[in-house]
Amino acid sequence: MNMTETRAVCIGGTGRTAELTLGGSSPVLIQTMWKEGILPVLADERALFSLLDKVEILRGLGCRLLRFAVPDMQSAEALCLIAEHCTMPLVADIHFDWNLALRCLEGNVAKIRINPGNIGNKERVKAVVDACREKGRAIRIGVNAGSFPADIAKRVEAKEISRAEGLALTAVREAEVFEELGFENYLVSVKASDVKETVEANEAFVKKCPHVPLHVGVTEAGPLIGGIVKSTMAFSHLLKQGIGATIRVSLSASPEDEVIAAREILSACGLYKGGIKIVSCPRCGRNGFDVHGFINRWEHKLLSMDKDITVAVMGCIVNGRGEGKHADIGITGAGDSVVIFKKGKTVRTIRHKDLNVLNKNADIAFSEELESL
Repeated sequence: MNMTETRAVCIGGTGRTAELTLGGSSPVLIQTMWKEGILPVLADERALFSLLDKVEILRGLGCRLLRFAVPDMQSAEALCLIAEHCTMPLVADIHFDWNLALRCLEGNVAKIRINPGNIGNKERVKAVVDACREKGRAIRIGVNAGSFPADIAKRVEAKEISRAEGLALTAVREAEVFEELGFENYLVSVKASDVKETVEANEAFVKKCPHVPLHVGVTEAGPLIGGIVKSTMAFSHLLKQGIGATIRVSLSASPEDEVIAAREILSACGLYKGGIKIVSCPRCGRNGFDVHGFINRWEHKLLSMDKDITVAVMGCIVNGRGEGKHADIGITGAGDSVVIFKKGKTVRTIRHKDLNVLNKNADIAFSEELESL
């Protein structure tokens, strides 16, 4: 499929929020969704600043857009409070009650995610669109198999069209409403929990609306491993065609895992530049170094660092330096010793009979050598 460049959608740029551009010539950006209720921030300042600290961790890992569920008016109030203090653009996920969207738009919420099919009549959709137009905010139209209009649902049930075709037709119909209203600062997502349906639905939508940027995702993808596999298959197929302005890996796991998975997918597709690349062995019976323990302690730290280097974490000293000789820095060990190497050459050897002390000293030495790069 030959892709033309989509139009650009502007997000953020109000209050403390940085402005982002999705679509056009901009790189594909990573987003995730907050997985806890946010009402505690209304009553407890500590809860607010704890949440903001976690947002900064997500930013460090590569997240650029963060969505929150807004099921009631108190949640809308809470999101407005968070948006006052947050520098990352925030998205309000709205279902059923358009008034929640209007309240969020009174604050610095950068983007509204709505499903026009469950918001109600066109007058309510227009009210949200008009408010976004006035305040310079963006909208994502979210379409999934649970939001088919009655006529399209009947055609799908009668097998006149596939579910993927039904998704694409629904999305086109919703996009046409926004076009009729003269509002262009919007994206569309066309999601299914099945890889094939997701790919086909997005491809079909692009044929009808090539100018509209897409938020790409496999909805309800599942637990960590299965969800990453499904997302990788769908994303890689679409991204290589130039389809996708932003991605979210939807996992039954933490937001951090979603962001790291998205980052790795983009990196493997050649669409994420810079940052630390971690190469680590799976560990085996020859293991002399606790690869898993080191990765658990260091993964988030490494991925949050502003360094364009490769780090090798190898399980045994026999193959460690050899297999990791291409790495800018690496670590391995055997028994009561840990070896830190750079480009295959040993720069530190740490020894101690107490494993806890050995790991602590090795972490300190590794940190020092890493800092020197």
